[in-house]
Amino acid sequence: MSCLSRRQSLLALLISGCFTLSAHAAPVLISNIKGYGFDDQRQLLSFSELVFDDATGKVLARGQGIAKDYPTASKIDGQGRTLLPGLIDGHGHVLGLGQNLSQVDLRESSSEAQAVTKTAAFAKANPQAQWILGRGWNQVLWPSQQFPGKQLLDEVIKDKPVWLSRVDGHAGWANSKALQLAGISKDSIDPPGGQIIRDANGEPTGVLIDNAMLMLEKQIPAINEAERVSALNAAFAHLLSLGITSTHDAGIDAANLATYQQLREAKQLPLRLYPMLSATDPALGNWLKAGPIDDPLDFLDVRSVKIYGDGALGSRGAALLAPYSDKPKEKGLLVTQPDKLTAVMKLTIDAGFQANVHAIGDYANQLALDRFESLQTDAQRKAGRHRIEHAQIVAPKDLPRFAVLHVLPSMQPTHATSDKNMAGDRLGVARLRGAYAWRSLVDDGNRIVGGSDYPVELANPFFGIHAAVTRQDQQNQPAGGWLPEQKLTLVEALRSFTVDAAYGAFQDQAMGSLAPGMWADFILVDRDIVKVAPEQLWQTKVLATYVGGELKYQFRE
Repeated sequence: MSCLSRRQSLLALLISGCFTLSAHAAPVLISNIKGYGFDDQRQLLSFSELVFDDATGKVLARGQGIAKDYPTASKIDGQGRTLLPGLIDGHGHVLGLGQNLSQVDLRESSSEAQAVTKTAAFAKANPQAQWILGRGWNQVLWPSQQFPGKQLLDEVIKDKPVWLSRVDGHAGWANSKALQLAGISKDSIDPPGGQIIRDANGEPTGVLIDNAMLMLEKQIPAINEAERVSALNAAFAHLLSLGITSTHDAGIDAANLATYQQLREAKQLPLRLYPMLSATDPALGNWLKAGPIDDPLDFLDVRSVKIYGDGALGSRGAALLAPYSDKPKEKGLLVTQPDKLTAVMKLTIDAGFQANVHAIGDYANQLALDRFESLQTDAQRKAGRHRIEHAQIVAPKDLPRFAVLHVLPSMQPTHATSDKNMAGDRLGVARLRGAYAWRSLVDDGNRIVGGSDYPVELANPFFGIHAAVTRQDQQNQPAGGWLPEQKLTLVEALRSFTVDAAYGAFQDQAMGSLAPGMWADFILVDRDIVKVAPEQLWQTKVLATYVGGELKYQFRE
């Protein structure tokens, strides 16, 4: 940002009544704040003043009474607001979020019929759409708790294909037109790692699980570059409004990476990205040969691969060691078979990339841990900072292995509060001892990489911090929290969305703590989250977001 445009941004803050401004020049002093950051031992510390370099975008100092050391600094009066390190979402899907913002949103649907009504209204309002696309339905929250079917969709939309992803992205719901275009019929065979849900007569109901979804999704017209950029920019703006200054993008294809590189070259990335290359992309081999991308300004660092282990719990695609309690003949699905999983993990690790394995069920987690143990020495694993994405259901005997093997659990707290009404049915009481086990993992010495898995869950990181601390939903249910023995403290939860998420991307020396020498990525919020009642944490509102000292978002009434 030029000196003039930076002045204009700060002037906008002055006009809004949020801050007061004096003549602007490097360095910049923000005072009259309740500031929080971390020291080199990851301990929380407070300060009332923060100074950053306007030219480099890095923190110069923080503390109390440091203004006298910077007599020529431009000054911003924070008016008593709380200042936090910029929040890092350790597991999201940026393009999916951007696309979701322009598709039918079924997250609040209370029944199959209501979801159909919303879809029909969206189709009527978007007559130019070739396909009617949406996301967010969750049959567990419906009175029937049963998967939907194609019949109601067919009654309202016959002439266009409809494809509606389940909230977790591991199942989809189609009308007959979409099934016809995909060639899915009574005679179709379930692909490995996937399932076509059928009725009593063997006819497809319209619901496809995991790898079966690919049979239909390959028929959906690919987005063009302009549509991709538009969706990404919508996602960037949304994330910045929530105080997210950096995000790990969990599984991108070659086209998405190319767009990121073009935006980075044009200096058009407004926040920091840590993309994981998709292990299923045909270009994986070429990516690995080319080696990691290390951006000295940390806007686009690429050194990890997203590897797919199993499906999700809600659709019974999570791979379990023993059958589902509510479906005794099913153990879930392995999206990648064991031998292939070994080969892909070895290929990734041998190329010097971080291996980030999606594993939700206890069987998938055990498979991943076994392979991390066999493929590298202790020292190599510690240096590799490999991750298990979700680490949701873990056999109690396997929980200590995360710390022993230096494998990072990358977890999303709002999954627990979303799944609390379903997980017990799927797993039974005994297996819940290793489910969503944040406290157990932290007590073993693990750093948890915190995230949301947006757009599966809402991207707001304060929803995740609230869920981690209270183990409750936003209606403060259940009383005392669900599996309350697994609660985190506020400081531990904040670490997971700052310094520990940065560690999970090899960026802990560059961001996450607001220590001198690190990027001046910070946010101003409307309450002191360290002192506020825990049940109010989710209500925190972001007032301003800065990346490298540049104002990227400002709240306006």
